[in-house]
Amino acid sequence: MVTFYKPEQTFLSGSKTLAREYYLSPEIFTMEQERIFTKQWFCAGHVSRVPDPGDYFVLDAHGESIIVLRDQHGEIRAFYNVCRHRGTYMCEESEGRFSKSIQCPYHAWTYSLDGKLIGAPLMKGVGDFNKDEFPLHAVHLQIWEGFIFLNFAPAPEPFENVFAPILDKFKGWNLPILKPERRITYDVNANWKFIFQNYNDCYHCPPVHPQLARISSYDSGENDLIQGSFIGGFMTIDKADSLTYSGRACAIPVADLSGEDLQRVYYYSIAPNMLLSLHPDYVMFHTIWAQSPRHTIIHCEWLFHPEAFRRAGFNPSDGIDFWDETNRQDWHMCELSQKGVASRAYQPSPYSPREALPAAFDRNYLERMKD
Repeated sequence: MVTFYKPEQTFLSGSKTLAREYYLSPEIFTMEQERIFTKQWFCAGHVSRVPDPGDYFVLDAHGESIIVLRDQHGEIRAFYNVCRHRGTYMCEESEGRFSKSIQCPYHAWTYSLDGKLIGAPLMKGVGDFNKDEFPLHAVHLQIWEGFIFLNFAPAPEPFENVFAPILDKFKGWNLPILKPERRITYDVNANWKFIFQNYNDCYHCPPVHPQLARISSYDSGENDLIQGSFIGGFMTIDKADSLTYSGRACAIPVADLSGEDLQRVYYYSIAPNMLLSLHPDYVMFHTIWAQSPRHTIIHCEWLFHPEAFRRAGFNPSDGIDFWDETNRQDWHMCELSQKGVASRAYQPSPYSPREALPAAFDRNYLERMKD
């Protein structure tokens, strides 16, 4: 039995916003790369981006270029986009399909889709050269509920241990089989932490999101995950069937849902870079990519049940456009916050009891920064 709590019930009195240097300092940003982004499991995207053998996409993540592909046996793999010969980037296109191999454009070293070096022209004259000793450098990879997670650490903490609080939490939502309808990229002039804090707070919803507040009350939220790297809960859908402009469901349910689940949206942040929003008729997820202390790239994708695409009345834009407007409203507030904390007048201020989750995010962040 899952227990949910109102934010006020889990709020720690005395919680304050972060000091300004956490949003501005290049030195702290470098520490974040070392202590958070290169140590924690982060989301690279959904398996639907590489549906067939040979499909790939190139991910720019935390200062690295990574090739994520599905090999000829159907296994998803990830490799650094670096040839083992002279270190040349091998893939310039952001996505595509390999035939049966990956070839470096510089000296034509060639790799199979499982990363093995299978061709190295004119290297026979190197006496002790052995192709088996020069595979592509692999990145640690784990598939969880249809999402691809990577880790840059040499020996990362086992995924099953890290994700234990949510490992089976979403089993009933059909996440691995859902299909994408649209992907929007946002360029936001704000620190990545503002994105997380904003997502975990609906105290701001009435003034910032009038179209959302009309059909999902800001004070309806209750949370079951209240500390650590995974936090969130649900908000109710009021006077509507879905979070869409029309208020009607824009697709068939993503899973076999019943009762309260048909009138709830579940929102969970999965540090350090994923936001997962489960609606009855679609799933929305964000991946957050910190570029600098003042700049963040955000990819947002919407997933639907495969059968929905064949059904009459499928109207994904009704939900996607609703959230695209909501996202842009949020990012604007984050950018205004970024400008504000840059002022010498800014000082940490008390969180409201309604902001229990942003405060919990901050505590987990500060704990991670001690490592």
